[in-house]
Amino acid sequence: MTPEGAVLIRIFKMESELEVWKVDRSGKYALLKTYPICRWSGKLGPKTKTGDRQAPEGFYRVSMGSLNPNSQFFLSFNLGYPNRLEAALGYSGEALMVHGACSSSGCFALTDQNIGEIYAVLQAALKAGQPSVQVQAFPFHMTPENLAAHRDDPNVSFWLILKRGNDIFEVERREPKISMCDRRYVFDRDFGGREPGNPLAACPASTSRPEPSVDAKAMKDLNRSEALLKLPPPKSIAYQDGGMHPQFRALLKKFGEKELAERVSEIKYPISRPDAALADPYRN
Repeated sequence: MTPEGAVLIRIFKMESELEVWKVDRSGKYALLKTYPICRWSGKLGPKTKTGDRQAPEGFYRVSMGSLNPNSQFFLSFNLGYPNRLEAALGYSGEALMVHGACSSSGCFALTDQNIGEIYAVLQAALKAGQPSVQVQAFPFHMTPENLAAHRDDPNVSFWLILKRGNDIFEVERREPKISMCDRRYVFDRDFGGREPGNPLAACPASTSRPEPSVDAKAMKDLNRSEALLKLPPPKSIAYQDGGMHPQFRALLKKFGEKELAERVSEIKYPISRPDAALADPYRN
């Protein structure tokens, strides 16, 4: 990899992880580093309105103008929520960021050192000419096991749409092309140069052919999910208010809120809702 090589970011709420991927010498994306998320807020599921404390789920673009070197949380970059689809659906909210410290009200918070590394990688790629960086934000790793475990969640149909974009990336190690029509994301569609303008309108006719390797993964995962659905459902995971990576939960338990705040950030910003962080996830 080179410092100026193209970058892509993947976020997984349930695992409280952020992955940075870069294009390597093969021309495909390879994992550069996985970062633990100190705090995210809300529950599994997309953000739909201001004040719901939900961290977003979906596909976003980060440009040079999204970077904020003067953030109150050390450094930050704006995810671009609501994107075009979310805005058309009437979703509201603003300034949904990835930033330093360990406090969240709809954002993804990491240590100052980690956001510094991520910020530098983004900045180098954007300065080198990458127009924008795709960010993929998921409720969890899109495995058959996780989807089967959340079979009764009202967001399952939305997550299955996200999974198609996930599958394209995992199989081909490239950035999926994102279009928005028919009130949803669609992936790798060729609309004859007429990209859908209205995310709420029906998708135009497409000449794209399904990718066999991606379809094969989808079918394999579907078969595995159907087998899992025959088993008794696992106990559900619930969140009082978001989650925290296990390494930070352990530090919070051991040292308390004040010392953890000092360890993760020079600004020592208070940990958001520490009691909820320790309680989550809990099993019914």
